Amino acid sequence: MLPSFVRPTPLTDALYDYVLRVGVREPAAFQALRAETAQLPDAEWQIAPEQGPFLALLVQLMGAKKCLEIGTFTGYSAAWVASALPPDGRLIGCELNEQFATIARRHLAAMGLGEKVELRIAPAADSLAALLAAGEAGTFDYAFIDADKKQYDLYYERCLELVRSGGLIVIDNTLWDGKPADLAVNDPDTCAIRALNAKLHADSRIMLSLLPFADGLTLALKR
Repeated sequence: MLPSFVRPTPLTDALYDYVLRVGVREPAAFQALRAETAQLPDAEWQIAPEQGPFLALLVQLMGAKKCLEIGTFTGYSAAWVASALPPDGRLIGCELNEQFATIARRHLAAMGLGEKVELRIAPAADSLAALLAAGEAGTFDYAFIDADKKQYDLYYERCLELVRSGGLIVIDNTLWDGKPADLAVNDPDTCAIRALNAKLHADSRIMLSLLPFADGLTLALKR
């Protein structure tokens, strides 16, 4: 066990509010999307507000132009990524639910980002297979995985095929409320994330960093 002095600063409610006040520059249109999403029964599926600008920063630092997202939901993460893309940049979003996609399209259009985002409404496994069949392997700069946890390993393997060497795969929820570290918890979602975390740790195809950020955010850079 690591000494306590090297552990991250405990994130109290007050400190988290401070982070949002001074560390997140969230445009009003993004706030509006987040507010509408908060009214949905599945609102917890949305990424944390501090994650959005971090994803956008990663994309901009990479100079990414061609991006992929598995699990677009109402479009908050897609909006941040699209906002960092150059005029000729594009994001393909894989989403299963047309209701969520409709919300995403409306807000992306209002933000002036609609032309940068193409939503494909189908099971993500099918959309990824179609991209590979169309010869898109090795052409994406960036991929973000935030969908059905039991399929995370499949999504990771398909993204590893689709992303170029030097491209980045970002995986959300890899701490999953701390449950992967508790071996007494063995529901299917937790087991899938625990197995993927172990696989990534041993995977020589990538450079790895698991950030204890929000609900856990893993960065996997393809060698």
